[in-house]
Amino acid sequence: MLFIEYPKCSTCQKAKKWLDEKGVSYVDRHIVENNPTYEELKEWQARSGLPLKKFFNTSGMIYREMELKDKLPTMSEEEQLRLLATNGMLVKRPLIVDDDFVLTGFREKEWEERLL
Repeated sequence: MLFIEYPKCSTCQKAKKWLDEKGVSYVDRHIVENNPTYEELKEWQARSGLPLKKFFNTSGMIYREMELKDKLPTMSEEEQLRLLATNGMLVKRPLIVDDDFVLTGFREKEWEERLL
């Protein structure tokens, strides 16, 4: 299982602590140093069954600075995926990527249902 995080993010820290306490094994990946690629994001979005908007870090500074709230509805999925692949700070985190599912953000109840 892949755990994609931004180490300074408090939610990521909380999620990582939760994984460690529950004994869940994972491979750690820094989202800025190793930004998800277009191909990865496309595959993960398909595997997750989630709308692409759920992969955007809507509370992030870059999202707000780029005024993406107004721009995303007029962008194609292709354009959105390409944009996400340009900067890890645009991507919702933490991300859990496993063979048959993808989780965005940390919601303890959802993680418990999927991981334990």
